Amino acid sequence: MSGGRPASRFSAVVFHGTGPQVFPFETAEQLADLGRAGLPLWVRVNGLGDPQQVQQVLAPLHIPADLLPLMLDLPQTPRVAGLDGAVVVVLHRLGFAHDPSHLLSTQLGLLLLPGVLVSFDESPSCHHIAELTAWLERQDCELEQRDLDDILHYLIDGVLDELFPMLEQIAGRLDDLESATLRRPKPKLLTRTFQHRANLRTIRSQIWPLRHQIRVLLRQRQQLLGPEALGGFREMGELVELLFEHIELLRGQCDAITQAYAAGVGNRMNQVMKTLTILTSIFAPLTFIAGIYGMNFDNMPELHWRFGYGGALTVMLVIAAVQVIWLWRRGWFEDWTLPR
Repeated sequence: MSGGRPASRFSAVVFHGTGPQVFPFETAEQLADLGRAGLPLWVRVNGLGDPQQVQQVLAPLHIPADLLPLMLDLPQTPRVAGLDGAVVVVLHRLGFAHDPSHLLSTQLGLLLLPGVLVSFDESPSCHHIAELTAWLERQDCELEQRDLDDILHYLIDGVLDELFPMLEQIAGRLDDLESATLRRPKPKLLTRTFQHRANLRTIRSQIWPLRHQIRVLLRQRQQLLGPEALGGFREMGELVELLFEHIELLRGQCDAITQAYAAGVGNRMNQVMKTLTILTSIFAPLTFIAGIYGMNFDNMPELHWRFGYGGALTVMLVIAAVQVIWLWRRGWFEDWTLPR
């Protein structure tokens, strides 16, 4: 570990005529020996704990000095760009923490140069790279130099494909929150909705820059990208558009939950006010009668009546019963907050 980050590990996939072979290495001399054969080379850096060590070990590749900070500095803005004699890609691999309302992010940098592809992975391990390595090791045919762009496309595609299951999980949780909000709106439901909306904003920030940058890269017609890779990047552009539309739909659902919460709280407040209005309307005439007979005048007609107390109570009960029946028939006792 260096500065809380995993230590760097280096390996290279050399594409021999008999098939790809994986070679771990630790020094610049070992990397130089691997590159002397002039074969296509995929250099992999896992863990970016010591940027200076990475620069020293990768010195034989003669990577332009202005490109290394894009790969080693954390975090970087997502980008897909074609420069003079190089294709630069910076993405962020997203995933859920133990608490599904929080996101984890690791940076993946890809640098395609003539005859060499370099991947800078902040994570010490990645199952997509492991799967691709296992598939390459099973191949017994020779790969041409331009086939490195297919590996580049596969790595980018793997990062984007991971977003679809995440969005499906968020969609399921939003459906549950919407149902719960309609049944009984609570502040904690609104808090969870805001958390999911913040996650969607983070995912959107990773997708938004790619929409324009992929179009620019296709217009540049990079010589390092073959026809198959260019077709893959066109499909990638469509994939980014699909992800962006899905994210916007989910953000709209978050707004709908917020509106449903506000409507639910308003309905509950209306129900409370309606209950208070019913009680007030029932007890208002009873209070009026009690007020009349509570006056201390000597000449009140019913003051010395033997059945005055019982008669007054009977009149109150009759008035209250008539009002209850009348309000019940008009639907005032129906709970308007219950879902229909």
